[in-house]
Amino acid sequence: MMASESHLTKGSSRVRNITQMSNDLDSENGSVEYALYTVHVPPTPNNQPMEISLERSTSKRNEDQYASSSLFTGGYNCVTRAHLKEKVIESDSSHPQMTGAKGSSCAVPGCDAKVMTDERGLDILPCECGYKICRDCYRDALRTGEEICPGCKEPYKEPGLAEDAMVNQQPLHLPSTAGMSKMERRLSLMKSTNSGTLVRSQTNEFDQDQWLHETKGSYGYGNAMWPKDSANGNPDWMGGDPQVFHDKQWKPLTRKLNISAAILSPYRLLIFVRMVVLALFLKWRIENPNDDAIWLWGMSVVCEIWFAFSWLLDQLPKLCPINRTTDLDVLKEKFETPNPSNPTGKSDLPGIDIFVSTADPEKEPPLVTANTILSILAADYPVEKLACYVSDDGGALLTFEAMAEAASFANLWVPFCRKHIIEPRNPETYFNLKRDPYKNKVRSDFVRDRRRVKREYDEFKVRINGLPDSIRRRSDAYNSREEIKAMKIRRENVNDDPIDNLKIPKATWMADGTHWPGTWSISAPEHSRGDHASIIQVMLKPPSDEPLMGTAAESSATDLTEVDIRLPMLVYVSREKRPGYDHNKKAGAMNALVRASAIMSNGPFILNLDCDHYIYNSEALREGMCFMMDRGGDRICYVQFPQRFEGIDPSDRYANHNTVFFDVNMRALDGIQGPVYVGTGCLFRRTALYGFDPPQLNEGAGCCDCFFSKRKKASSVASSPDVAHGEGQSLELGDNNDEEMSLALIPKKFGNSSLLVDSVRVAEFQGRPLADHPSMKYGRPPGALTLPRDLLDASTVAEAINVISCWYEDKTEWGLRVGWIYGSVTEDVVTGYRMHNRGWRSIYCVTKRDAFRGTAPINLTDRLHQVLRWATGSVEIFFSRNNALLSSSRMKFLQRIAYLNVGIYPFTSFFLIVYCFLPALSLFSGQFIVQTLQVTFLAYLLGITVTLILLAVLEIKWSGIELEEWWRNEQFWLIGGTSAHLAAVLQGLLKVVAGIEISFTLTSKSGGDDEDDDYADLYIIKWSSLMIPPITIMIINLIGIAVAVSRTIYSTIPQWSKLLGGVFFSFWVLAHLYPFAKGLMGRRGSTPTIVFVWSGLLAITISLLWVAIDPPSGNTQIGGSFQFP
Repeated sequence: MMASESHLTKGSSRVRNITQMSNDLDSENGSVEYALYTVHVPPTPNNQPMEISLERSTSKRNEDQYASSSLFTGGYNCVTRAHLKEKVIESDSSHPQMTGAKGSSCAVPGCDAKVMTDERGLDILPCECGYKICRDCYRDALRTGEEICPGCKEPYKEPGLAEDAMVNQQPLHLPSTAGMSKMERRLSLMKSTNSGTLVRSQTNEFDQDQWLHETKGSYGYGNAMWPKDSANGNPDWMGGDPQVFHDKQWKPLTRKLNISAAILSPYRLLIFVRMVVLALFLKWRIENPNDDAIWLWGMSVVCEIWFAFSWLLDQLPKLCPINRTTDLDVLKEKFETPNPSNPTGKSDLPGIDIFVSTADPEKEPPLVTANTILSILAADYPVEKLACYVSDDGGALLTFEAMAEAASFANLWVPFCRKHIIEPRNPETYFNLKRDPYKNKVRSDFVRDRRRVKREYDEFKVRINGLPDSIRRRSDAYNSREEIKAMKIRRENVNDDPIDNLKIPKATWMADGTHWPGTWSISAPEHSRGDHASIIQVMLKPPSDEPLMGTAAESSATDLTEVDIRLPMLVYVSREKRPGYDHNKKAGAMNALVRASAIMSNGPFILNLDCDHYIYNSEALREGMCFMMDRGGDRICYVQFPQRFEGIDPSDRYANHNTVFFDVNMRALDGIQGPVYVGTGCLFRRTALYGFDPPQLNEGAGCCDCFFSKRKKASSVASSPDVAHGEGQSLELGDNNDEEMSLALIPKKFGNSSLLVDSVRVAEFQGRPLADHPSMKYGRPPGALTLPRDLLDASTVAEAINVISCWYEDKTEWGLRVGWIYGSVTEDVVTGYRMHNRGWRSIYCVTKRDAFRGTAPINLTDRLHQVLRWATGSVEIFFSRNNALLSSSRMKFLQRIAYLNVGIYPFTSFFLIVYCFLPALSLFSGQFIVQTLQVTFLAYLLGITVTLILLAVLEIKWSGIELEEWWRNEQFWLIGGTSAHLAAVLQGLLKVVAGIEISFTLTSKSGGDDEDDDYADLYIIKWSSLMIPPITIMIINLIGIAVAVSRTIYSTIPQWSKLLGGVFFSFWVLAHLYPFAKGLMGRRGSTPTIVFVWSGLLAITISLLWVAIDPPSGNTQIGGSFQFP
C-alpha cells in the first residue's frame, strides 16, 4: 500500500493528496479476489486504538480544524484529496465550528494562509510568545528537527509535537508484519482480552454474533471505555460497592399501558363473532346459487371469499393493541445526574447519528431541507453526542451551499431556541404559528430576541431562494474568464486550430473560485448526476467536550452568557456514482451514510429522516432513547415514531394523514413483535442494521401467543438450531472457537475497511443499557460514555471517502444482509422485516407532542402515485424471498400474518374492481347476485354490517382516532384499490414474468394558480392513466342506475326488489368514490354548470337508448307501455 502527498507552494490552493492505491496485502494468496480499495491505517503501534488524552495538543487541534475546513473528494481509481476551503458560501459566517479557515493571517513572510482557530474562534498559537503561524508553516518548523518558533526563536514547549504533527504528513505505512499471521496482516481487528481469538462456526463461516457479543476489547473508536477484567478473571468493572445498585430502588424508563378490558374484550369478541358470521354467510352463499344468473353469482362469491380472507389478514394482528409511555425524569436521573460512577454529572447517554436524505433540489426545495437540519441541530440532546449527516444523492452545489447557509444561521437560531425553550424548533413552522408566540415566555428580552431572529431568518430565506441565480451568475462569470484565458493562449499558439473550434466545459463554480466536484448544471464527463466523485465536507466540526457559553451581549445582540452555543457536528455527504454501477437509490445512499458515520462519529444509534420531515418535539430523541436504555432494550432493533403531516386540507379528502394505519395498525403490532419500519422517523440500533442477532433471543410467548401457540422456554441465540440459513438470516452460532478464520469472511460482510470493522463492537458496547440492575446481563458500566470524543483528522475523513465509493459494496453483503436491504422500492419494509425475522423486536413510540412532522401530497394524482409506489413494493416483496410465508420461526405468528398482508393487499384490487362493476352489471341485466332478497340474506348482510360498525367504534375508542378519519380511510381504500393497486399488480407481474418495467406518468396540469390559498395543490388536475378505472366504474354505475330505473318505470310488472338491491350497492360504490369525483371537478365553483347539464343529458340519452334496444319483456315499442298524456 502506498501513500503520497503533493506539496504545493504557499498562497496557492492547498490540496492534500491522500493516495492509497490498491495493492493486495497478501499478494501470495492469490485465491481471494479484491477490488481496488483505499484503506486508512491508524498511525498507532500494531494498529491498536490509541488511549484517550484529555489534554488535546496544538497539533491535534490543528488537524481537527484542517479536517473540518477541507472538502474531501475521491473515488474509484482516484486520488483522495483534501481541498482546504477558506469559505464555502459567499456570505460571512462567524461561528467557530463553521467550516472554513477564519483565523488571522500567518505572520511568516511570504505566506498568506490563515491561522487555525479553536472552539471559541480564537487563534491556535503553539508558542507562548503569541506568534501567529498557520498549519503548514508550523509543520515546516517542526520538520526541521529543531522545533524552533519563528517569532521568539525559542523551542516549542509542548511535548510530543513532532510526533503528533507528522501524523498524516508522512506516507501511511502499514504496521510491521513481523510475527503476524496472514489474518492479522489482512485485518486489523481490536485485540480481545482472550488473546484476540476470532470465532468460526461449525459451518466454517464467520460467527459474527459470537464475535460481537462474547468478546471485549480495549478502547476503540468512539467515546466509550471498554471494561477491564480484574486480575482474578471476574468482570467486576462496575467499580465501588457492588451493592450500590442493589440498595437503590430501580426505576423503569418506560411503562406499558394496556388497553382497558372494557374496550378490548368486546373488541376481541366482536372479531370472532364477525369471523363466524362471515363463515356462515359464505356457506349460505355457496349453497344457494342464483340459477338465473350463475355468472353473476359466481363472480360475487369468489370476490366475497377473497374479501373475507383479506379482512382476516388485516384484523388478526389487531388483537393485542397496547400503549406505551416514557419517563424523561428517570432518564435524566440515570444518565445526567452526578453519582459515584459519574461525579461530574456529564451526560452518559449514547451518541446518535441523524441521517437526512435528499436527491433533487428541484423536487425537494433546499429551504425545506435547511429547516429540517436546523430542527436537528437545535434538538434537546447532548450536543457532543449528536451528529447530523446529509446525503445529497444528486451531488448538487445548490444543496451544498444551502446546507452551509443553514449551518451559518444555526449560530443564531440554536442558542435562541435553547435560551427561550422554543417549540417547535423549525424556524419556518415556528414563525408561522397561529397561536400567541409570547405566551408563557418569562424573559424580558424575548421580544427583542425574537424580532432579531425573525429578521435574520427572513434574510436567510432570501439567500436560500437566491442561491440558484447566485450560482448561475458566479459560474457564468468564471466560465467567461476561463474562455478568455483559453482564447488568449490559443492566439499565442499560431499553429493551433481556429479559435471558433474552442470548446470550454461549462463548469459549476464554488464560492472560493474552484470547480464543484459534484454534478454541474450543464452535465459533463465525471460531473453529471450519475457520474461524479465522492464528496465529504464537515460543515460544523465536532463540538468541544465541555459547554461553551456565549460572550457578553452587545447592545443590539442576543445575550447568550448563560446559553451553550455549541452546535452538533454537521456533515455533507455525496457518495460516488459511476456509469455501470447499480447505486440502489435511497437504500444505497443510506448504507453509504452508515459506513461514513461509523468512521467519523460511530453513534450506536441512527435516526433517519426524510428531508421534509423535521423534529417537531425537541425531546423526541430522549423519548426514543428511554426504550433503548430500559431493561430489555438491547433486544430492540428500532423505535418507530408515527408520521404526522402538515399542510393537509381540513377535510383530509384523500386520507393523507393515514391515521388508521399509524394509530390503529401500528399500535396493534406493537403488542406482538413491533411495528413495521415506514421509512422515516425511525431510531435504529446500529448493530441491528449490521445484520447481527439480538444478544438474548427469548422464544417466549407474547401477549397474543395464548391464541395461537404454547409458551416456549427462553433460549439464547447460540441454541437456535432451527433457524434456516438464507438471504434474510444472520449466521447460526456454533459451539467451537478456532484459532483463525477464513481470510475473506469479514471483508465479505463489511468490506475492506479495518476502521469500519473496528467500529462495530464499539458501537455495540456503547448501545448497551446501563448495568444498574442484577438482571442486566449485557449492560455497560455507568459513566463509560462520559469520556471526550477523539478529534477528527484528515486520514479519518479520507477513510470515510473510501467507504462511500461506488465499488466498496462489491462482493460484500451490504444490501443483502447488512444495512438497508436492496431489491424493492419499499426498502424500508424489507429492512424491518429482516430484523424481525432474526428475532429482534421493535417499539412504537407515540409521544404526547408529535415527535416529527412532514409534508404529504394533497393532490389526487400525486397521492395516487405515492400509493402506487408503496403497492409496487408490496408486490415485489410477495414475489421475493422476503415473503412472510418463508419467514423463520423467530417471527411470531401474528407478526407473520401482518407481513403477509403487506405483500398480499394489492391483489385485492382485482376482486375489488370486479365487485364494483357487479352492481352495474346487475342493473343492466335485471338480475342480482342472489335469486331473491330473502330474509336470510338480509339478516347475514345486516350482521356483517353491524359488526363492522361496532368494530370501527371500538377501534376509535382505543386508538383515539375520529369517525371521519376512519370513513376517509375506507373511501381511499376503494379509490386506491381500483387505481394504483391494480397498476402495481400489473407492473409487478410484468416485471416478474417478462422482465418488463412500465411507468405511469403525469400529463396535463391545471388549476392551483392561487398563491394565497394554502391548499391550492388540492385543486390541481393532473391527468394520469391511473384515473381510468375509477372513472369507468363511476360512469358505468351511474348509467346502470339510470337504465334500471327507466326499465322498472316502463315495465308492466316492476321488479323493485332487484332494482333496490342493485341501486343500493351502486350507491355504496359511488359513496366511496365521492372524494375521487370531487378531485376531478377541481376547485369548488370552477366547473361550468353546462358540464353537469351535459352529463345529465348524456346519462338520460344512453338510458333511453338502452331501453329502446332492449325493451321490457312483452313490449316491442320504444318506451314499453309508458305513454305521454
